Amino acid sequence: MWAELRRIGRDADSGGYRRHAWTGADADCRNWFQEQAEARGLAYETDRNGNQWAWLDGPPPASGASTASTGGASNTAGTGGTASAWSDSVRAGDAVVTGSHLDSVPDGGAFDGPLGVVSAFAALDELRRRGAEFTRPFAITNFADEEGARFGLACVGSRLAAGQLTREQAYALRDADGVSLPEAMEAAGHDPGTIGADPERLARVGAFVELHVEQGRALDVSGHSVGIASAIWPHGRWRFDFRGEANHAGTTRLADRRDPMLTYAETVLAARREAELAGALATFGKVSVEPNGVNAIPSLVRGWLDSRAADQATLDTVVSAIEQAAKDRAQRDGVDLAVVRESFTPVVEFGHTLRDEIGRLLGGRAPLLGTGAGHDAGILSAAVPTAMLFVRNPTGVSHSPAEYAAEDDCVAGVLALADVLEGLACR
Repeated sequence: MWAELRRIGRDADSGGYRRHAWTGADADCRNWFQEQAEARGLAYETDRNGNQWAWLDGPPPASGASTASTGGASNTAGTGGTASAWSDSVRAGDAVVTGSHLDSVPDGGAFDGPLGVVSAFAALDELRRRGAEFTRPFAITNFADEEGARFGLACVGSRLAAGQLTREQAYALRDADGVSLPEAMEAAGHDPGTIGADPERLARVGAFVELHVEQGRALDVSGHSVGIASAIWPHGRWRFDFRGEANHAGTTRLADRRDPMLTYAETVLAARREAELAGALATFGKVSVEPNGVNAIPSLVRGWLDSRAADQATLDTVVSAIEQAAKDRAQRDGVDLAVVRESFTPVVEFGHTLRDEIGRLLGGRAPLLGTGAGHDAGILSAAVPTAMLFVRNPTGVSHSPAEYAAEDDCVAGVLALADVLEGLACR
């Protein structure tokens, strides 16, 4: 599976991946997913928001009812034959779902997202090898546009499904070329008129378990191959618009300039300073300049801030301090400033019932760790029970061609996911 995916969307110069939503590379990834599903005899479907699903024995009824017992089914694999607290808590829907995403950031790595999808199919293969019998509906999924590289908003597919992004808001999204999300979806063969909240589908799901490469080095430091997510830090994206006055770089005196680049530069430094003081994270990773000429003083510098912290109070403190520093410098430089929060995700504390069940299924050999990275599992946590497994990343590098996970650790992740799925969905 890795060999087939490796060629899709890879840039020959950077070695990174450019699998942006609703592009040709994304279509190739989606075709790959469908082929993997059909090769295993799974029932393939695409939901109203472009998320892909592969169901074992077909999807359960929309009401959440299924042929499996809901609430008293015996999870004998690794449980000693006793009903678990998690199985007792399942009511409206009992399907067990796993997967992740296949799209990438610009020049991203091979593992962020695809590792979870590849591991899901591999875990199903392992369960079949073991002769496991499913007692709950089971599905593998690929959520659309998780990275938000093209339209600037992360987790679009899961946000739409969970009702955290309205159709009107989605229709307003545009890429750098001015192409709207519905236009891109339609060009890729998906009807944008169907997008929106999907409560009936989510009502079928009793648990969503996402495996992901760790985006940090906590597991490498602790010496573990696999970990369990405890929480996702609150995080958001803010757009800073610095408006000055365009002028000639070679004839305008320094004292006469209203240069927004100076204000932007000071704000970047302030973001690093405030994050370091608070033990948080703040990054200006994207910038656009108008008129963007070498010999022209800019009229507009637009920068995007990504900030994350372990708790909401710290995040609020950091972002407020960065905004204040930008305002102070803008006044000094004669620059107008506007700040717009484009997206925000509050802290996600994964439910302890499912999390503890997974820890028990793994025999206590997987440590708990938090993360500053957002995921579809975090978005869906408001609607269904969710959990995450992390696979060791020896360098901690992510969102880069240098992203890496050793084959032995990837295999350990597959086996751990298989153990979890066997305990949750099989007998």
